[in-house]
Amino acid sequence: MTNAELIARDTAHLIHPLHDTRAQRTARVWVKGEGALLRDADGNEYIDGLAGLWNVLAGHGRRELAEAARTQCETLAYMSSYTGSSNEPAIELAEHLAALTYPSINRFFFTCGGGEATDSSIKMSRAYWKLRGQPDKTKVISRIDGYHGVTLAAMSATGMSAYWPLFEPRVPGFLHIPSPDPYRYEAPPGVSQGIAAANELEQAILREGADTIAMFLAEPVQGAGGVIVPQDDYFPRIREICDQYDVLLVADEVITAFGRTGTLFALDHWDIEPDIVQFAKAITSGYVPFGGIGINDTIAAALDDDGRVWMHAYTYSAHPVGCAVAIRNLRIIEDEDLPGQCAVKGDRLIAALRAALGDHPHVGDIRGKGLMCAVEIVADRSTKQSFPAGDTVGPRVHQEAAGRGLFSRVKADTYLLAPPAVITEDQLDRTVEILSDSIRAVLG
Repeated sequence: MTNAELIARDTAHLIHPLHDTRAQRTARVWVKGEGALLRDADGNEYIDGLAGLWNVLAGHGRRELAEAARTQCETLAYMSSYTGSSNEPAIELAEHLAALTYPSINRFFFTCGGGEATDSSIKMSRAYWKLRGQPDKTKVISRIDGYHGVTLAAMSATGMSAYWPLFEPRVPGFLHIPSPDPYRYEAPPGVSQGIAAANELEQAILREGADTIAMFLAEPVQGAGGVIVPQDDYFPRIREICDQYDVLLVADEVITAFGRTGTLFALDHWDIEPDIVQFAKAITSGYVPFGGIGINDTIAAALDDDGRVWMHAYTYSAHPVGCAVAIRNLRIIEDEDLPGQCAVKGDRLIAALRAALGDHPHVGDIRGKGLMCAVEIVADRSTKQSFPAGDTVGPRVHQEAAGRGLFSRVKADTYLLAPPAVITEDQLDRTVEILSDSIRAVLG
């Protein structure tokens, strides 16, 4: 069937994430993926500029991952992992992650994705402080333009206000501090931008009372909020503040874990460890829904020693098929050095974007870490003033790029790029060419 015929069926029966009936009328129906390329129902080919949704790290069409799923389905497709049961792939995956993640993190709880991981971190943090005899430590601090999912608690942690209005009131006990955005954060005179942005956390803790704060939740590099890469002194100062005030540091590595930024886990860039790490997306390269959290040894000991039951459960936690695909995908990540590929190809992509667009009068910032990049478009470079939302500059650039064979996403007027790690150099160069042509088509 043609793309138009399939979309007619789609709009009659499906509700989509971020549902918008008008926008869906011009949607593409994807029918095939291979490497960093996608094909729609009309046979048009596109570069997958966002690796699906930041997650198809190993690329489309990996038969090894399909075979891992098939073999496990034939062996043991499903059994509950509630206390009293377990399965071999879950045990093996947890052992493997303990060897890969931050040294203090050795215990894992598995979910179906990132939103569930966020809720699991929140509930683990609140439980930990109750087990420690501090039941008032329940509040969660996160950041403006941070994205942590859209379950009700995760949405309340998400600092992108467009996600809130239809679903409010939000869960109480969530607050947001400014992002450390190097392009836009204004630091007081005499204080480095990174330290000043980190100190926003200390100020929030002091306002609320340290005895009420359970955790600080942060992406090492903010993804959906615009690929915001923090200053090098930001996270070391954040770690100091969390230690000083007894606040758990939770790293939301749903996008960044397993190589996207050029290291296996992104906080390694700044030589610090979180108390809890949450992950999803690239752990299976998106081939099956899967995610989880890892907790440090101190939290694990509190959970084990107290004796109370942690009443948190998902039917599909530690799903054998998800675990089997994750194990095989981790082998691909290690054998093919996908973190190293992201580092090298990310440098190439950012350098090429800066060469092609660095002097464009409406390109305000080109930024990234590893193979996770963004081009921010502005009305005035000298003032960093954005275009009015009604001008729809970002969506128009997205439409132009899609018409030329590059499919990704925008956040307002910021074009986001995070292709699969297996993207070729020719495809990277073509990505830069298409985006450059698209920006010039819209803005001259």
